[in-house]
Order: sequence, then structure tokens, then C-alpha cells
Amino acid sequence: MRKFLFLVVIASFMAAASEMTMTVDQLVSFIKSSVQKHFPDKEVAEYLKHVKLANKLDDRTVEDLQGLGAGPKTIAALHDLRDATERLAPPPPPPPKPVYKQPDPPDSIEQAKLIDEAREYALTYEKQLPNYICAEIQRRYRDPYHHSANSLEDADWRLEDTITTKLTYFEHQEKYEVQMVNNRSVTNMPIEKLGGAVSRGEFGSMMRYIFDPDSQARFEWDKWTTLRGRRAYVFDFDIDQAHSKYSILWDNSLELRPAYRGSIYIDKETHMIVRLVESPYDIPATYPVQAVKTTLDFDFVKIGDGEYLVPMKVEVISATNRYLARNDKEFRLYRKFGTETNIKFDMTPDPLPAEKTQEKPPK
Repeated sequence: MRKFLFLVVIASFMAAASEMTMTVDQLVSFIKSSVQKHFPDKEVAEYLKHVKLANKLDDRTVEDLQGLGAGPKTIAALHDLRDATERLAPPPPPPPKPVYKQPDPPDSIEQAKLIDEAREYALTYEKQLPNYICAEIQRRYRDPYHHSANSLEDADWRLEDTITTKLTYFEHQEKYEVQMVNNRSVTNMPIEKLGGAVSRGEFGSMMRYIFDPDSQARFEWDKWTTLRGRRAYVFDFDIDQAHSKYSILWDNSLELRPAYRGSIYIDKETHMIVRLVESPYDIPATYPVQAVKTTLDFDFVKIGDGEYLVPMKVEVISATNRYLARNDKEFRLYRKFGTETNIKFDMTPDPLPAEKTQEKPPK
């Protein structure tokens, strides 16, 4: 079978070689194919004796092919080709990679319309949600050796604990009941007793605060993107301190309400908000928390007989004056609320795959 495949490949290359001289790129392709398919070294070398190259074969290319597994007889034949092409011009450089160009943004009229639609959606979002329960899986990480806001992206994260909570959403009110800590069942355990960083607002208030007319948010076009295989508009926003509803609470006692900015991602087809990113700025140097970045992703989930866009994951990264902290919260097992509705909390699911939140260039 291997002999047959070799003859097929040889025939295809011979057909090309009978009509034109082989280039170095074609030679490299042939050698790589012969190595991958384990063709006999002797027969590959014999074939190379009938090859004429159109440009110079250099030592570097021969060494690379040897490193890929070309046999000694093949390498000897390649050395002969190298010597025979010494006076030829080298292969032309590969063509430059195409420079990606963002599609044109929507015009100013369409942008204003998109923001108006997003505002209406954000301000009525909670009213559209059904009563439901779900599991909130929170993984809390810490890097005790870094505390600079400049280290948020390259921290050495270490898992501190995993908290599984039953979240009940009934008549637009959220209720949290901790079920497990590090895979051990607990009862009557308020989340505040566990210490560490805690975030709230994923089920409507984050987007409502951005679009509340009192916030006087300023919006500006940023880019197109692709999120979870869907095209999306991205706008940046900025809310000054005087109109901010963003709150940081340290140690359940020291509250700060800073200015903040971020981005909103609007699905191109539905004009629903599919991601929010926000970060406070101009935080006083004396405050214990110096930086925070929150990224909230929504995804379509079936609840009962309907499909709804609900929180899928929120990541909160913060820099304190002592350490860096990261909270990853995932929302799973959405169920329509009813007197008999229940979720089994007997295991912690694996984290969502990275591609679920990975942003890609627009297609």
C-alpha cells in the first residue's frame, strides 16, 4: 500500500516535472509528503536524480528537511541539487501576508439608532426574563506575589476555592444560596462569610446602569468583531464620576463610586447585548483597590419553552494593595422556576472551554 501511494505521488510530481522545472517550494512540499507517508528513502533519492530546479537550493533548506526526517540517501541527493543550483537565483520571498482591514463602520445615523435600541433593550431586559433557577459556579483565584494594576494580564493565578450557589430569579429578585464549597455540601452559608471578592449585577443592573439616562454615558464606535460565531458591533462608553453608579465595596465597609469606562457588544442580527466590559478609573491612590476589569458574557439558553439571552460567564480581575484577585463565575443548568424545580448539586462541572468567550476578527 505504501509503495502504491509513493507511486501515485511520484506520478503527480512527474506530470508536473515533465511540463515545467520544479521550484524549491515544490521540492520541499514533495519531501515533506514523502516523510509523512514514510516513503522509502532509496526511491525518493532515485526520483530526485531526475529533478531540475528553477532556483537555488540552500544549505538551510536541506538542513530543515533533514530535521523533518528526510533519509540519508535523500539528503545526499539534495546536496547534489544544492551544488547544481549554486549559480541560480534564490527562490523569491513568500508574498506578504494580507493586511486585515476592518469593514467600514455603520454611519453616524445607524450608530445612533443602534445605541437607542441597545438602551431600550438594557432598560427592559430584566422584565423580559422568566422566573428561573440556575447553578452559579464561582472559581476564585489569587496571585499573592503581584499587586500592581500593570500585572492584571500576566498574573500567576492560583485557585483558592470553588463555590457552587443555587441562584433563584423570581419576580425580578435574585436569591443566592451557597450549596457547596470545594465540592463539600454546606447549609446556611452566606457568601459574605467566605470572605474574598464578591461581585453582583450580572442579571441586569450592569447594563441598566450604563444606559440609565442619569448616567449620561458617552458612546463611541470601536470596531466589528465575532463572538461565539456571530458578528457584533462594539461601542466604547465612558461615564464620569459625578454620574457613576459603579460601586466598589472593600471589607464590607469602605465604599467607592468612581468613574468608569468600557465596551458594549451588540449582536448584529438581534441587536441584543452579548458582552459588557467595564473598568473604573481615577481611583484615589489611598483606596485599597487600584484596578478592576469586569467582562460579562451572555449566551442564548432554553428555559422552559422559550430561548433567552442570559449571563453565561463573568470574569472579574482586581488589583488590591496586597494581591491580585480573579473571580470566574459561570451560570449553568438554567431551569424554569416552579415549586418542584430543583437542581442536583453533587458535582462541579469543568470550566467552560476558552472558545466560548474568545473574540475573533469579523468574518
